[in-house]
Amino acid sequence: MTPRGAVLVASLALAGCAHSSMVLLPDEDGGHGAVAILKPDGSGETLVSDANSRASLTGSKPSIRPLGAKGLNKQEASLISDLPPPARSFTLYFLEGTTDMTASSAPRLEDIRAEIAKRPGAEVQVTGHTDTVGSEEDNDSLSQKRAEEILNLLASRGFDRSIMSAVGRGERELQVPTDDNVDSPVNRRVEVIVR
Repeated sequence: MTPRGAVLVASLALAGCAHSSMVLLPDEDGGHGAVAILKPDGSGETLVSDANSRASLTGSKPSIRPLGAKGLNKQEASLISDLPPPARSFTLYFLEGTTDMTASSAPRLEDIRAEIAKRPGAEVQVTGHTDTVGSEEDNDSLSQKRAEEILNLLASRGFDRSIMSAVGRGERELQVPTDDNVDSPVNRRVEVIVR
């Protein structure tokens, strides 16, 4: 099930709503998961697996139907509208063996800055990566330095360090798998996730 869909179902259940239905919505990319509704007596389950469908939770067997033209009811729509926007991810690339960004990556800093600025209570995760050239220890250190370089650049643009964290992953999470000691520009990167 999608995180946003999961929040709608959980919110309805936790709020103790008088509604006796649940809605399965697609995620931001159009995908979705599924929800199993267990019978109270434990004798089986009903699977809700179609996006934009509503399952009635009353009676001995839940009924499932499309949302239809009316869509979400007012209370459901307000739950969705109150959700924070989905996280955004940005990738910056680096010159081999350095903490210097490529010229094509530098303009992305403005996109990151703008995304952080428009989110009250933003959290920023900065993760550095390397290719497989060099030792694991050197790559761990370099990836951490790349992440800290980006964190420092964002802090120099007025963002509070307390909303940001930097971590280095070295060559452990390659964007494109390669053999050892392979120069790979796509793997020399920092990923910035803004929530």
